[in-house]
Parts: sequence; structure tokens; C-alpha cells
Amino acid sequence: MPRQKTVYVCSQCGATFPTWSGKCASCGSWNTLTEEVPTKKIKSSYIPPKQTRPKPITQAKKEQSYRRISTGFHTLDEALGGGIVPGQVILLSGEPGIGKSTLLLQISSNIAKDRKVLYITGEESAHQVYLRGERIGALTDNLLVMSETNLETAISAVETEKPDFLVVDSVQTIYSSQLESAAGSVSQVREVSGKLTETAKEMEIPVIIVGQVTKEGSIAGPKVLEHIVDTVAQFEGERGHAYRVLKIIKNRFGAAGELAVFSMEDRGLKEVANPSSFFLAERPEGKPGSVIFPFTEGSKPVLIEVQALVSKTVYAVPQRKTQGFDINRLAIITAILEKETGIFLKDRDIFVNIVGGITVKEPAVDLPVALAVISSLRNIPVNPKIAAFGELGLTGEVRSVYYTEQRIKEAKRFGFDRIIVPASTDINEPALIKVRNITEALKVLNEG
Repeated sequence: MPRQKTVYVCSQCGATFPTWSGKCASCGSWNTLTEEVPTKKIKSSYIPPKQTRPKPITQAKKEQSYRRISTGFHTLDEALGGGIVPGQVILLSGEPGIGKSTLLLQISSNIAKDRKVLYITGEESAHQVYLRGERIGALTDNLLVMSETNLETAISAVETEKPDFLVVDSVQTIYSSQLESAAGSVSQVREVSGKLTETAKEMEIPVIIVGQVTKEGSIAGPKVLEHIVDTVAQFEGERGHAYRVLKIIKNRFGAAGELAVFSMEDRGLKEVANPSSFFLAERPEGKPGSVIFPFTEGSKPVLIEVQALVSKTVYAVPQRKTQGFDINRLAIITAILEKETGIFLKDRDIFVNIVGGITVKEPAVDLPVALAVISSLRNIPVNPKIAAFGELGLTGEVRSVYYTEQRIKEAKRFGFDRIIVPASTDINEPALIKVRNITEALKVLNEG
């Protein structure tokens, strides 16, 4: 029997190659080529849609005014820009066991109080969904559950039931019978997501699609999956912590970078109305290596604690470990401190932790990390009323960051009367301590 012909498909861009290679020649990604059987689409009669003429943008306003649908969580509605828009397609991703299905079932139950909701699951049986719904109190007659992995059957159910809200868990488990490849392949994910998006737009049904993640933490499947949807949401958190953070990475109907914080409890997820108070509740005041940082990836800042531990190394090569912070960035900050301040760190182990498990990627955290490292090294506690933010340049300068005014307001709201900010900040208030470089920032640390 002849060997079945296979091709190698890039999971990032979808390009195909006859042989495997470590790097995709199309998009340049490494280790993204996976072996697949060439997909053959079953021929079907196609009727082209009715042609429409272009019109001026001033006449493109929708005749009816859309009323956003509430998820039942006020903070999540705010993160989404006021709620869910009819026809909006949301891609929700997160680590296994983080609570995606629990959150979606709670949202579905809240919407089902006055609307019809269809919950399609390809990962569980309807009975399993019922058991979770019973545990978190999410049982209602308006919530319809369907265990199905065939795309055409699922679309048929949507067209028959005409729900007001649709959940698909997950896109990697659904397959189209029009393609011969297995569920979860690049071609299947592209076809399924495209068809679901088309259905959502035609019927004006908001859809939440669950996307699985790879071991690196990125969304599995082709990059086109993130481009085709309206909103991309990342559900984050550590299993050892009680809270979860939902970050809005992309949003066509609101600002990106917003977040909502939830606390995992016995009866499901509970929203945290004031995240800053939540993250600062167990802050150890008067301890070296702790600095408060006004964190934001959107317009709503949250005060979080940055901790550092510096100790004498017992190894030939000192350790550099981080939790919630880029380890490569720590190496740069360490080099800046040694070069600009003359502090010797080559014989020290350095550990940095963003308390609560939040992952911070914005450069504004550079200054708090540097201050926390020096505070731990010198065993000098940082004044508990001090907060700091700013990006560090390679020459030690403290550079400006975005959302400066919002960060300052949030810090002052919680009683921080000394806020270390970049010297280029154009806001003049008694609470602000403007610094031009890391040396001036360390002087503030020494003064207490």
C-alpha cells in the first residue's frame, strides 16, 4: 500500500511545504511546521451572494441602534467596552484548568435570564456541563446545551434554535466534514472559525469561541484565527492563587488592554470590584525588596506589588529567576545598575516576583524592579507610601510611559503621597518626585 502523501503546514501563517524545516520560510517562525495530510474540500454547489454597491461612509451608519448585552459581571462589561455587541465574535484562551468553561457557563447563565443561549461543547458531554452548572448555580431553561464536534451539525442547530448568544468550547475540537484533515489542524481551525464568524455576522448573534493554548502560552492554530475575530481575551492566573485575570488583548468595539479580575470560589468565579485593594491586602510593609507599581495595559490602572530578593550566590554562575516578568529584561536592568550606579551584582542571586501571578510586559515596570533589587541588596525598606513607574534606558535614563495621569490618580487614591515618576512628566503636583535617571531614583530610596 503506497504511503499517504503529507505536507508540512506552518501553524502561524498557514504556509505549506513539501518537507520539514526548523524555520518557516514564509513568516520566519521557528518550530511551527506540523505534518498534515493535504486537505481536500468536497465540491458543493455555490450560489454567489447578492451584490451590493459601495456607498459613502457617512451613509454607512446602521439603521438600528445596538444595545450591548451584559455578561452579568460589571467589571467584564467595562473591559469589553460596555458589554457584548450583537454579532461580536470573542476568542477566549487560557491554560487548561484555569476556569474558562466555568466563566463561560456563568456568563451564559446570566444572559439566559432573559435571552436564549446555546452552549456547544466539543470537550465535554451535556451531563458534565450540567454537573458544573449545578455546582455553581447556573441552571436555567433558557440555557441550551449541545455536545457536538461536527461544524455543519452545530451550524444547523444555531439556524434552527436562533439563540441570542452562542458559546463554542472549543474551536480545536470542532471539525468540518467539508475537509478531510483532523480536528485541530490549521485548515480545520481556519475553516471552523471562518464559518462561525460568518454565521455570527449574518444572524447578528454574539459568539464566544474558546481557543486552546500551546505549551508556550500562545493561542493554538493559525494566526489568522486572532485576526478574524473581533475580540481576543486571555484568561490568566496561577492554579495556586485564588484569583484570575481576564485581559482584553484586541477589541474592535472598545479599548484593548483592559482587564477584569475574578476570585475563584467554591461556587464559581466572583468578580473583584476593586483589584488594587485585592492585590495590596497582604502586602508586607516595612520589608526590603517591595515596591508598589501602578500597572496598566489599558485605561484602568491597578496597583500591584513588585518584590525582589537578592542573596549571596553559592554557585559559580549566579541565578536569575523571575515570576510574571521577562527574565531577559531583568538581565538588562542588572547591567544598567552595575554600569550606572557602580553596584556589583555578579556574585548575587536575583529573584523577581510580580505578586499575585500577574504577567507584566509593559516597560513602565523597569523602575520598580530596579528599586526593589537595590532595596533587597542593601536591606533598606522602601517607604510604604512610595509608588514608582518608568522605563529604564540603557544609559540609565528614566523614560516616560503612557497613561501617566491615570497611574498617578490610582496611586493617590490609595494614599501613596510620594510617587516616583519620569522627569519628563508634564504634571506638577506635590506628591510627584521627578527623576531623570536611576541614580536620582536611588537617592530617593536612600532618603526613605
